[in-house]
Amino acid sequence: MQVEPSDGPPVLEIDGLDVYYGHAHAVQGVSLTLGQGVLAVIGRNGMGKSSVCNAVAGVIPARGQVKVRGEPILGLPAHSIARLGLAYVPQGRRLWPSLSVHEHLRLAGRPGLGRRGPWTIERIYDTFPRLAERRSNGGSQLSGGEQQMVAIARALLLNPTVVVMDEPTEGLAPVIVQQMCELFRRLAHQERLSILLVEQNLQVAIDVADRVAVMANGCITRTLAASELRDDRGLQRRLLGFESEPAGH
Repeated sequence: MQVEPSDGPPVLEIDGLDVYYGHAHAVQGVSLTLGQGVLAVIGRNGMGKSSVCNAVAGVIPARGQVKVRGEPILGLPAHSIARLGLAYVPQGRRLWPSLSVHEHLRLAGRPGLGRRGPWTIERIYDTFPRLAERRSNGGSQLSGGEQQMVAIARALLLNPTVVVMDEPTEGLAPVIVQQMCELFRRLAHQERLSILLVEQNLQVAIDVADRVAVMANGCITRTLAASELRDDRGLQRRLLGFESEPAGH
């Protein structure tokens, strides 16, 4: 099923994406188109959402076609994908426990790893003052929210045009989730980044995204405006089997 694009020319195009684990067909013909703004992919655990992220980011093999601003990227190594403008924030943050915040950022900001652009380590510290305060602390010494800030900061230092985020609010306290939602909206609307947001938290998806794609059993089953899903609890139950909760819960 084809997801309708958000405003503007396509930044990310996914066409007929298939992912297999042995004989298991985990992602089945997924097609998504993202222009300017935020497209959320939501669904229960085990529906194939993370496999879509990993395939787009070049972490796992897949079949089909993926393009960033018209450039095919499927099958390219992850560093080549980054240079074409796609950055990935993986599920679980994946920080090195012994490296400090500043060392993580220096690694991500190395010349030639990503693209030239406005995001520098200094700007990261301006955007995330908490990371500036914790710059000497190791990854294992950070809270979950601080670790997620580092994971997002690493992606921004690649100066991407599109960011793929896999469950970025998983395991975070409600107040930190609210801060993350504000950050995602700012990145999309002020920084003009396109974001493919994979979330199990329905409230986050409908608060942040322009459009929502519902995923079940490896397929996209429905796409609609986030506002339509936000205002219809019955539709939430029919599509997902559960309802969103008010912010802060």
